[in-house]
Amino acid sequence: MRSILLAAAAALALAGAARAQVPESLPAGPKVTVVAVTQPLPTQPQYTRVDIPVLREAVGQRSGGRIEVQLSTHAERNLSGTELVRLVRSGQTDIGASTLTTLSGDVPILDMVDLAGLAPDIGTAKRIAEAMLPVVNRDLERFGARLMVIYPFPAQVVFCRAPFTSLADLRGRKVRTFGNSLVDFFTALGAQPVSIGFPEVYSALERGVVDCAITGTGSGVAARWPEVTTHVSNLPVSWALAGYMVNIAWWNRLDPQVRAFMEGALREVSEKQWELGAAATRDGLDCAIGKADACRIHSLAGRPMTEVTATAADSAALREILEKTVLPGFVRRCGARCGEVYNQIIAPISGVRAGG
Repeated sequence: MRSILLAAAAALALAGAARAQVPESLPAGPKVTVVAVTQPLPTQPQYTRVDIPVLREAVGQRSGGRIEVQLSTHAERNLSGTELVRLVRSGQTDIGASTLTTLSGDVPILDMVDLAGLAPDIGTAKRIAEAMLPVVNRDLERFGARLMVIYPFPAQVVFCRAPFTSLADLRGRKVRTFGNSLVDFFTALGAQPVSIGFPEVYSALERGVVDCAITGTGSGVAARWPEVTTHVSNLPVSWALAGYMVNIAWWNRLDPQVRAFMEGALREVSEKQWELGAAATRDGLDCAIGKADACRIHSLAGRPMTEVTATAADSAALREILEKTVLPGFVRRCGARCGEVYNQIIAPISGVRAGG
């Protein structure tokens, strides 16, 4: 698994070398102010390492001050993330970003892009995201919004208070999850899914309200979960894919040169976020297990954890549960059309068909 993650990171880094950068200049013209609400917290690497340097700083500098991005996080605006489609649709925010699972309450087909077990590696997640972007926009644009970029958080993995050696060991344990497909996945494993907001998970683990919890490798470290858990899996169950949306009416009103400039900025954001997702996945694990020389993005855990290496049986179980439980559950919730779209767009990438 370590070699898979490192290979994915290297491949994405090479791809990033050829990415489209923010244009170096913009002709003089009227000043444009862009209101953008992106990551959940101001301390997240996705915000500090990508959004701030590209959207806030590079856009302002390279446009000669003509474009100013007023950037903030969900926390700074007292948002949960579920409001982003409506905020963008209403024009209260020009650009908004949130996880697709969070946004799927308004646009159910978004869940399809990041089903539990769908993408065993970040390269597959990227191929699926790129293939699905124009498809989900056909539904999203009915709300007056358009996804410009889909990007990952670090791999979503399991942290537990007690030792485990495989997914099978989670049977009977209470596991904090989020989103319908993760609930289906852990139910199929014989675990007991529990819905708890991310800020409350630390105390729930500490008190034994839950035995395990799933989140990004780096997110768990940043939230100090190594203080209340002992073992962490390196098996990516999903990727918490997220997206940057724009208000279509606002976007279409922009000067064509400004719009082209912002398209370049968002392409650069996309490539940097995919690179970060790959690097932060392994970094989060290294920080969790106390590997100081490899912990560069997140903070080193004060109490090193044990890394649980995924087995061939784990990978097989992931695929089987996707095929027999997660995918059928999604189609039941979303409808027959969603199953048809899945089979047309994603099945050739995943190798798993719906209803077949």
